[in-house]
Amino acid sequence: MSQIRWYIDEDSSDTGLVRSLQNQAIDVVTVQSANRRGYLDEAQLIWAAEQGRVLYSSNIKDFYRLHTNFLVEGQLHAGMMLVQQQRYSVGAIARGILRLMDAKSAEDMQNQVEFLSDWIED
Repeated sequence: MSQIRWYIDEDSSDTGLVRSLQNQAIDVVTVQSANRRGYLDEAQLIWAAEQGRVLYSSNIKDFYRLHTNFLVEGQLHAGMMLVQQQRYSVGAIARGILRLMDAKSAEDMQNQVEFLSDWIED
C-alpha cells in the first residue's frame, strides 16, 4: 500500500500548511511548484491523476461536480480531499490530513472524495 501524495490546488496553497506537511516528510506539490497556475479545474484533476496525487482543494462545489462527472464518464482520478479552509487553523488541517493518511493508502483514495471535516477532531 502506497502513501498518499498530495497536489494542493491554487485556491488552497497556504505556505504554512505546505511547510507543515513537508516537515512531516509528506510528498506535497502545489500548483505553483508544478508551474500549473491558471489551468482549468478539470485539467488540474487530470494532471493530479496522471501523477498519482490526491487533489486537496477548498473549491468544494466545482471539484465535487468534477468528481461526479468523472465517475459518470468512467474517468479515473487519484482522489480528492475537499475542505472549507477558512474554517480551520493550519494545525487542525495538517492533523486532519495526517489522520486520513494513517487510515487510508493512495490505493484507498482512488476515485474517492474525503471531506476534511470528517477527519478533524473536535
